[in-house]
Amino acid sequence: MTLTSVDPRYPIGDFEVPSVITLDDRTGAIATLAELPEQLRNAVDGLSSAELSTPYREGGWTLRQVVHHVADSHMNATVRVKLALTEDWPKVKAYDEAAWAKLHDMAAPVEWSLELVESLHARWVMLLQSLDEQQWQRGYDHPADGRVTVEMATLIYAWHSRHHVAHITHLRAQEGW
Repeated sequence: MTLTSVDPRYPIGDFEVPSVITLDDRTGAIATLAELPEQLRNAVDGLSSAELSTPYREGGWTLRQVVHHVADSHMNATVRVKLALTEDWPKVKAYDEAAWAKLHDMAAPVEWSLELVESLHARWVMLLQSLDEQQWQRGYDHPADGRVTVEMATLIYAWHSRHHVAHITHLRAQEGW
């Protein structure tokens, strides 16, 4: 697939719900979450402030906003997983990602979110590696997504990790940065 044929909204394709989730799927998703901090850091390495202020697509977030969004989103995801592991199918709150992306802290240095993602993912991966079969099947009720198991959330956020790194790397390749 050439860069010109990639949908800039979904450079790796949309998330596909597997009919059956295998141990290999879980292991791969945990590995992706473990690798995200380094991959995200490498994706933005050497970019200037002007480049970080470039939207990854027409009408899309800037690369800086993408990095901060990953931190915000994965903090929410980790809290939801911990709620699922400690409560019986808790109702979780959705949040307006687009509104969060417009808040003043999106102007912060990307390093702040890179450091946050590094520490957050270390703890999240440690937690996920400790789960037994029963814990993987626990979950939460999301107002838009319905019932989401810890297992499915792990796969979703592994995809989310690859999705946003690809936003950055595809723009870099397209721009020759």
